[in-house]
Amino acid sequence: MFRRMLCLLVLAALLVPHSAKAWWSDDWSYRKKITLNGGPQGGGIAEDLARAPVLVRLHDGNFKFSDAKDDGSDLRFVAGDDKTPLKFHIDTYDGLLGIALVWVDVPAVKAGGTTEIYLYYGNTKAPAGADPRGTYDNDTTLVYHFGEPNAAPRDQTAYNNAAQAPVKSVDTSIIGRGIHFDGTNPLALPASPSLAIAPGGGFTWSAWVKPDAVQTQSVLFAKRDGANALVIGIDQGTPYASVVNGANTARAAAAAPISPATWHQIAVSVSDRLTLYVDGKQAATIAASLPALAGAGSVGGDNVMPAPAPAGQAARAATAVGNGFAGDLDELELAKTARSASFISAAYASQAENGPMIAYGQDEENAGWSGGYFGVILRSVTIDGWVVIGILMVMAAISVIVMVSKARYIAKVAGANSRFLEIFTRAGGDPMRLAAELANSKTRGIGNSVLYRICDAGQAELQRRFGTAPHGPKVLTPQAIATIRANLDRIAAYEGQRLNSMMVLLTIAISGGPFLGLLGTVVGVMITFAAIAASGDVNINAIAPGIAAALVATVAGLAVAIPALFGYNYLITRIKDVTTELHAFIDEFVTRLAEVYSPEAEAPRLAAE
Repeated sequence: MFRRMLCLLVLAALLVPHSAKAWWSDDWSYRKKITLNGGPQGGGIAEDLARAPVLVRLHDGNFKFSDAKDDGSDLRFVAGDDKTPLKFHIDTYDGLLGIALVWVDVPAVKAGGTTEIYLYYGNTKAPAGADPRGTYDNDTTLVYHFGEPNAAPRDQTAYNNAAQAPVKSVDTSIIGRGIHFDGTNPLALPASPSLAIAPGGGFTWSAWVKPDAVQTQSVLFAKRDGANALVIGIDQGTPYASVVNGANTARAAAAAPISPATWHQIAVSVSDRLTLYVDGKQAATIAASLPALAGAGSVGGDNVMPAPAPAGQAARAATAVGNGFAGDLDELELAKTARSASFISAAYASQAENGPMIAYGQDEENAGWSGGYFGVILRSVTIDGWVVIGILMVMAAISVIVMVSKARYIAKVAGANSRFLEIFTRAGGDPMRLAAELANSKTRGIGNSVLYRICDAGQAELQRRFGTAPHGPKVLTPQAIATIRANLDRIAAYEGQRLNSMMVLLTIAISGGPFLGLLGTVVGVMITFAAIAASGDVNINAIAPGIAAALVATVAGLAVAIPALFGYNYLITRIKDVTTELHAFIDEFVTRLAEVYSPEAEAPRLAAE
């Protein structure tokens, strides 16, 4: 019995629904696959990237905001192995409008292939998991999203390089909220050690810009240290970058102008060469290295004038001085390393509106017991509810064991009865001939037959009365036949008890399961209302999970009772069939005894002797 119980419990465990695919955490009900395409039709990445911050744009067309928390704090990103959590932070999240912008630190992006990550959501109890500082590597020294309305932008990196200047926000920008420059009020950057550039050191600058109109020598970024400077700007619609090293100036300019009133990404990467990028593509490059630049910087203008130059060099140094920028700017990033062309191309392809690099898959729901709405309900069940459900689960296991074991036993009895009746029919009902038939027949499994055990008891009675003598009268008086019948009826009663054993456990499950479930529901509802009364928070969101969880106990009770009811009705019908066959056989067997061993049948045998 223990072995059967263990096998059935293992079978039940195997039947429990599991997710068809790996699921990072069952606490989250939904996930979405996000594919990063590094091929020519995507990010156009020529070499694998070891690490890159990627912008994930969510909207009503690719994300179910109704299934996530109102503030997006339950969002989680996981690597393609569905095991490794990724650092991320939220730039913008508006569940009402159905818009979200999230920056994700992807540890590796394949060149020419695809990289997969997963977005998990749908966990009402999840705390905020954003980590802006961890989203960027140590080489990234400044990141401004400009998400603060009409306030100084906040640096998202660990260096906390705060700008100090009046800011005019733009509510609708290329990436959430942006900033507007009127040409007179540049944004001042601090002269912090993390923003200082060593001689010949690496440096990368990038931003999204939208000029109001074609401008002359407008400065997007300037950083000076005495007679040295790095200036990035737009002249007559053409992006350019200048490196001033004392008396020497190196300037790289794009071959074609950009359109005004249109968003473009401009990036500059410097190591032993200065490379200018426009919209993710290389626009110009020259041999140049940076001088020492430890001074302050500015965005949207040049608020630090160059130091006086030696005679005859003022005109060349002055070429680096420009006008303030008039237009919108968004997503400013600085790094103390020269980013590769693939890095800048991937940044553009992921940040651009309708960028070709990112594809969003279908939303998947956790197929396990703890996924979806049912998972939310189960997580809301209180301890008392789990106690009731645990008792019901034990009852369900017992019911299954009883139904399976009893069904197998009745099937064995019915099969053995059929084989025994074939032998009994060939013997013509004569007990003596039957003994010979049983000896000559294949009687394997015949011992499971209740009819055989009745017949064997009847033959034992004959053996006791007639003895072993081959001669002598073999007559059964009416009183003897009545005694044999009474003994067979007694054995039939025992067989009936054996057939009906443990059936009471099914009746307990049928009648007691729903009542236990109802008890758990009532207690759960009481606790829910008591908790609401104690907190004073009366709203549907506070009531619904507790009530739904309380009803789980009733569902569990019905889940125990309904299968037990079906199984009980099936088994009791089979038992009645076997019992009817048993009593019919007793009637036939006793009748044959009276026929074979009556005085009328004995007289011819004595005459023959």
